[in-house]
Amino acid sequence: MASTANKSFKATQVTRPRDQVEAQLREAILDGRFAQGDKLPPETELAQLFGVSRPTVREALGALVSSGLIRKIPGVAGGSFVNTVTPDSLSQMLSESMDTILRIGALDVDEITEVRRVLEIPAAQWAARNRSDEDIATMQSVIDQQKKITIDDPNIPEYDLRFHTAIGFASGNRLLAAFIAAVHNATHPAQFLEVTRDVAQKTVRQHIAIAKAIESGDADKAGEEMRKHLDFVLRYSLPC
Repeated sequence: MASTANKSFKATQVTRPRDQVEAQLREAILDGRFAQGDKLPPETELAQLFGVSRPTVREALGALVSSGLIRKIPGVAGGSFVNTVTPDSLSQMLSESMDTILRIGALDVDEITEVRRVLEIPAAQWAARNRSDEDIATMQSVIDQQKKITIDDPNIPEYDLRFHTAIGFASGNRLLAAFIAAVHNATHPAQFLEVTRDVAQKTVRQHIAIAKAIESGDADKAGEEMRKHLDFVLRYSLPC
């Protein structure tokens, strides 16, 4: 009997109260007991439910905020709410995380460009297959604006962001679009370019070529034009 009992039990790690509260709330959100947009019980109620102090609950909620599962809204009508995850909100969370990485350590331009290859060449190919008339109009609108700007225009990174993000959404894959938008939001690749008049003109011509290939539905051509564009970006990038 003792031998059987010995096989039935195993040691488990005792975790801190804060970790237990965080883990149970996380599980309740992920398994749907709290849906997107739902308000969590007040801190005082959670403290009573878990048998812990309010500071312990507050620390657990702070960890859930950091992980992007909930958001805290101040004020009388505020509280802790389960995040509604959309492509835009996901992009924002990813962008903030990447921005932190950039701030605490150097990230080489070639590393950024290589990640962009992984994301944006397939995105251009898929966009050629899935784009809508609205997607094409968005890209063309950005290109029309790029044709008019000067090389010292402070909005150059913003136009670049809008063009490449438009391709991401045209791909039809919202997760891919969120990653592309996040990379551009956090790194603003255009700011690493040595922007001369010639470089600016070639960049716009490359955007035109990418957009034309996507509009024509030529996936191979769209991917190749994006590859050439990213090669060009790396060639004329400034050292970090």
